[in-house]
Amino acid sequence: MTRTIIAGVSVYDGTGTPAYGADVEIRDDIIASIRPAASHPPTDSIDGRGLVLAPGFIDAHTHDDFAVIAAPAMTAKVTQGVTTVVVGNCGISGGMNVTAHGDLPDPLVLLGGADAFRYDDFAAYAQAVDRAGPATNVVALVGHTALRARHMDALDRDATGAERTAMRADLTTALDAGAFGFSTGLAYANANAASTEEVMTLAEALRDTNALYCTHLRSEAGEIVAALDEAFAIGRHAAAPVVVSHLKCAGAPQYGRSGEILAMLETAALAQPVGCDCYPYTASSSMLDLKQVVPETPIKITWSEAEPAQAGRMLADIAADWGTDLRTAAERLQPAGAVYHCMTDSDVDRILAHDLTMVGSDGLPCDPRPHPRLWGSFPRVIGHYARDRGLFSMATAIRKMTGLPADRFGLSDRGYVREGLAADLVLFDPGQIGDRATYDDPTVPAAGIVGVWVNGIATLTLAGPTGARGGRMLRRPTHPTTKGL
Repeated sequence: MTRTIIAGVSVYDGTGTPAYGADVEIRDDIIASIRPAASHPPTDSIDGRGLVLAPGFIDAHTHDDFAVIAAPAMTAKVTQGVTTVVVGNCGISGGMNVTAHGDLPDPLVLLGGADAFRYDDFAAYAQAVDRAGPATNVVALVGHTALRARHMDALDRDATGAERTAMRADLTTALDAGAFGFSTGLAYANANAASTEEVMTLAEALRDTNALYCTHLRSEAGEIVAALDEAFAIGRHAAAPVVVSHLKCAGAPQYGRSGEILAMLETAALAQPVGCDCYPYTASSSMLDLKQVVPETPIKITWSEAEPAQAGRMLADIAADWGTDLRTAAERLQPAGAVYHCMTDSDVDRILAHDLTMVGSDGLPCDPRPHPRLWGSFPRVIGHYARDRGLFSMATAIRKMTGLPADRFGLSDRGYVREGLAADLVLFDPGQIGDRATYDDPTVPAAGIVGVWVNGIATLTLAGPTGARGGRMLRRPTHPTTKGL
């Protein structure tokens, strides 16, 4: 039996209530006891005085599908206190072979090369995660675009009845094997041709499972109201909780609409389980999309197959050097990745602070120059938004990153500092915690993280990652208990 005591620490337990002082004992992989702080703690305990102990952070929106296998140390995540990652978002998932009908389509390339998509089915992918033994726990969704690429010979059309049947069968099999839900990325070209009816047909597999429907909306710009209505309708049809991915008001014409959008979310939540995730930055990141190339949005190129030397430069500077307009320069760079400075602080503040919002990094680990959210999201929420700006309390910040996502995804054995639960914990200095990654230097580890335990395994100390990996592939139980959204 292994035993660790963190003594005299301030505990934020994930419920959103104020901190309390305690001695917390870990035995093997669980939180064994939480006692009033002793005046004379054991000599072999960790001195937690002046530090905060919280549940390990749950990254509700990632694209770490293959990172957890190929780079299982998960350094970008454990150095910011993340102990669980949710993969398979935006319709992009790695849990099955998708190249039977040709080359790897966009945006699946965001996860890696075609050779990474080598698993026959979700169960095989889950077993590969088990074998890799990553440093973080893994919660997996099944992606709509991945299903389309697996079963359709062309993605610029709606699926036929036979194709829908085959996709739904794969989704059902994955849910039976422990997948936590179904995701879509309807804004992307290779999913945009799918009708609402196609998505509804697939989503019917979610009924009576308590699995979720997570969606990158069909539009995050001018048509966002219709896109939200579509998402809510799909959730109602499938009798499934809805999570709107990386909710935002993208592009100058949408600035200031966050109040309207959140009111829609609140109204929907009166009749069905609805929530959202948000990353704490005013820039997004994805493939270089010609539809988003507009003069009012500064764009940084993160990679380019055609012009690799332009990585790290602003599109406007590249276009100026080439003596051409933005769109022509973007076409010449394709395929490429980009960071879009397309949001306002006031909209991000309003969305991030909302009671229905949990935190997801949406980072791209395969990007050679990733958005800083990959390395900094969770310490930024606490350091920048809670401590420095007072947008919400530290208790609320931690709730958004622990208990709330645990409840939404039905993770009944973690997400809180509570006796008997899994010992997924993060210890940090509340005065020092913060993000240090920037758009120009995006892979700098966060500050202020003192210790991380994943299923009781000491994964990080002040000296850095220990090399020990305690993560697990989490599988949705047959009869999960989701507390609601």
